[in-house]
Amino acid sequence: MADAQTTSTDAPPDSHIDHAASLRYWNSVAANSKTMLGMLGSYPWYTRIDLRGSKIFLSKVRRMIPNCPTEGKLRLGVDCGAGVGRVTEGLLSQVCETVDAVEPVEKFLEVIRQSELKRTGVVGDIYPVGLEGWVPEKQYDLIWTQFCVGHLTDVQLREYFVRCREALSDTGVLVVKENQSTDPFGLDMFDEEDSSVTRTDEKLRLLFKEAGLGVVASELQLGFPKNFRLLPVRFYALRPLT
Repeated sequence: MADAQTTSTDAPPDSHIDHAASLRYWNSVAANSKTMLGMLGSYPWYTRIDLRGSKIFLSKVRRMIPNCPTEGKLRLGVDCGAGVGRVTEGLLSQVCETVDAVEPVEKFLEVIRQSELKRTGVVGDIYPVGLEGWVPEKQYDLIWTQFCVGHLTDVQLREYFVRCREALSDTGVLVVKENQSTDPFGLDMFDEEDSSVTRTDEKLRLLFKEAGLGVVASELQLGFPKNFRLLPVRFYALRPLT
């Protein structure tokens, strides 16, 4: 959310990604199902604006996909990089009959396992793995990926997008919601704190194309107070290229 750092070396920013360091960082973050403060840093108000924007965007996208139901719930979704289930609870459970979860941090998964959504069967299968190691075994109507692709290298991310493309149902959509680089030279930015990369819009669109995905819709998340100087957040709705 806050500004990342631009690397000072000539090596590509994603070459500095260290998955072990990323996991150490997230294992140091509190897992609180009530306030979600661990997932949102110092901005507990962020989730209300974030989820409202996501609901509006998804509603628009469903109307843009031929034969996609525009009302009622989709059959099966998956929350990739689910954390403690903030997006599953606040959005995906309201638009999908069943929601699977992909998340590598065990203490975050435990919050999901103990949740009411899991007890009532709204949360389906749980995959304790990072996105770079997740191989979908189902066809999904909605694959939601938010604030987590920065932990994958460019090569890993392209391969992840390919697997997602192949795991979409006939009317399925992959939604990527991510911070955007604000580097003055138009470069990706590496953040040493959690060992992640914040990519440019151009880089993400290139990776989508290389993975055989087309952008159905894309827009910026609106409503964040300007005085917090947060990174821009952009939605992408993706479908297989024909």
